[in-house]
Amino acid sequence: MADRQYELVYILPPETTEEQVNELHGQLESVVSRMNGRIEKTENWGRRKLAYEIGRQKEGVYVLEVIDGHGELMKELDRRLRVMDQVVRHLVVRVDGEKKVVERTRTKRQADSERRRVKRGLPPQRQPGEGRTRETEDEDAYSGLDLGPDEGV
Repeated sequence: MADRQYELVYILPPETTEEQVNELHGQLESVVSRMNGRIEKTENWGRRKLAYEIGRQKEGVYVLEVIDGHGELMKELDRRLRVMDQVVRHLVVRVDGEKKVVERTRTKRQADSERRRVKRGLPPQRQPGEGRTRETEDEDAYSGLDLGPDEGV
């Protein structure tokens, strides 16, 4: 089975130190490497307010891990995080499917644009300096605006 990309976000109690966060990351990293996965990125988002109170806590330390692995690895991580008292909440989301859809849409739009340009007798790729810039679009949007009868006041 091919490796997929997942995002794991977990919330720790607000009094958690940086050392404890690193220790938990080390535990997760050892499980991931043992099950032939790879942690691509780790972001400590720091202390943030929770959307709702969880166990009398209104804040928590958020940590994001981007993991390349298979479903069995994520099941094991989910199981381990569920039994850890240190973790308030966690969520695992598969993100590789979304990236494929975005890439497919981007290539389809690019192909459609190139096809339309060729039909009009233009080169398939847009040339530098061709078309309007963002600043001129904003100025042109209000240049012909009719302000009504009180225009001269």
